[in-house]
Amino acid sequence: MEIPVEEDTNRFAQKLFTPLPGRYDRLAELLSMGQNGRWRRAMVDHIVPDHPELILDVACGPAGVALQLADRTSARVVGVDLTLDMLRQGQRNVAERGMANQVQLVAGRAEQTPFADDTFDALTFTYLLRYVDDPQATLNELARLVKPGGVIASLEFLLPKSRFWRFWWWGYTRVMLPAGGWLTGGKAWFEVGRFLGPNISAHYRRYPVDWTIQAWRRAGFVDVGVRRMSLGGGLIMWGRRASG
Repeated sequence: MEIPVEEDTNRFAQKLFTPLPGRYDRLAELLSMGQNGRWRRAMVDHIVPDHPELILDVACGPAGVALQLADRTSARVVGVDLTLDMLRQGQRNVAERGMANQVQLVAGRAEQTPFADDTFDALTFTYLLRYVDDPQATLNELARLVKPGGVIASLEFLLPKSRFWRFWWWGYTRVMLPAGGWLTGGKAWFEVGRFLGPNISAHYRRYPVDWTIQAWRRAGFVDVGVRRMSLGGGLIMWGRRASG
């Protein structure tokens, strides 16, 4: 079933990621300089202690985070993603792990999900906010889905604060990523590698971390926390849906 895509940003994300599902996890490791797995575990660490029974994983891709959530909790996990090819790869990954009874994947847009209010005990999202036209509206929608008191955690790329490390980050994202993408995955990886650095820079010029923290709070999350990972290359955030 095709998903109606209205926003140009959504359409671009679909086009960018459609060629990549079978190699997405390897690509994520390349783009994060081998840190993606550690970042994911750090995000999931904020979900596990709550012992949720039902978790939503938004922008689930080929189900890497959804499967980790299923491994580390007894919860049922629902993954939602815009890109149908990603979901098909995710379904294959779930089947290979024998977790079809615990992990369900559905097509949908983060800005307009098909779920009722207060459905999930916990929610995660990964590398999402750079691919939506209105991050605040998206956070508002995600907050709607979580039960009062439920926990939410996210993972995004970030810019190093230090001028020294930002200089090396700039060189890595503008030169090494496109070249490495071409050598290891051809044109599709080259396009993602070329896109990533300028996209991250542009996003944080418009939506700095302080803005994002306030956006979480405006959406109705409390106890919002932030952890910069790997010299500032990654960003873990977490919080809870307000109870009152």
